[in-house]
Amino acid sequence: MSKTSVSINIPKVLYETINRIVETHQNEFRTVEEYIVFVLQEVTKEEEPTLSANEEDEIKKRLQDLGYL
Repeated sequence: MSKTSVSINIPKVLYETINRIVETHQNEFRTVEEYIVFVLQEVTKEEEPTLSANEEDEIKKRLQDLGYL
């Protein structure tokens, strides 16, 4: 574990389940820690906000009114 990491406790049965996943996906994940970090990064990743067509039209109109388009 790197110096910028912290330890967390998880149930042993969860660790064992993740370990089995890692063992069957060795080409993707080398360790349980690597798998957990990947999953947590995916879960906490912020999604790009999407605009509706109406919202896009309103923004374009505002930009045109301001002379940017």
